[in-house]
Amino acid sequence: MKILGFDKLSLVDYPGLTAAIIFAGGCNFRCPFCHNAGIVNQAEVEITEKEIFEYLIHRKSLIDSVCISGGEPTLYHDLPELIKKIKDLGYKVKLDTNGTNPDMLKNLIDENLIDYVAMDIKNGMSCYSKTAGCAVVLLEKVQKSIEILKQNCIDYEFRTTLVKTFHNASTIKEMGISIEGAKKLYLQKFVDNEHCLQSGLEEIDFKTAESFKSILTKYVDSVELRGY
Repeated sequence: MKILGFDKLSLVDYPGLTAAIIFAGGCNFRCPFCHNAGIVNQAEVEITEKEIFEYLIHRKSLIDSVCISGGEPTLYHDLPELIKKIKDLGYKVKLDTNGTNPDMLKNLIDENLIDYVAMDIKNGMSCYSKTAGCAVVLLEKVQKSIEILKQNCIDYEFRTTLVKTFHNASTIKEMGISIEGAKKLYLQKFVDNEHCLQSGLEEIDFKTAESFKSILTKYVDSVELRGY
């Protein structure tokens, strides 16, 4: 796996646990609002596994878990091998994914290699491609990953970053239908950090986000705002 970022300590990425974050380089999406442009475009300096494991070995008393994010980690066939090494050190592992590799996701769950999954739900399916920033999105694969997680074989969350250009009441309702029966969804506030793939995007205001939450509670057990 090409690793292009490593945060040594996070208090917010794994619910209830301290975490280190590994960022896999590259992605099959080009979401305009993505904060990790350098990682997605593979413009950052590569970090070796040796550097990461030297840190993890000596910080076991301070860190509870490792979050593998990106980019899109499931693009790498050697992801399970990396996770096995992390698990052998006694860490819990969280995977951040866009859900386009359901076979990899299911394998990681079946092999007990991951403990928590955060899957991005970009939008309603009719406007998924535009929101993901690519001409073709394999929606059947995204939907398959949704169904895998809804089986509740592993702790998980769905999450959606709200952006005025892409989200409205109609697309939000459509999104709710696509994940109906899910247990947890976070609606995340978009913040332009000047490192996004596209400039000039605007956040959804609190009142509108609350109205989206109201729509989604008809389909999802728990809907929360994050960052508002």
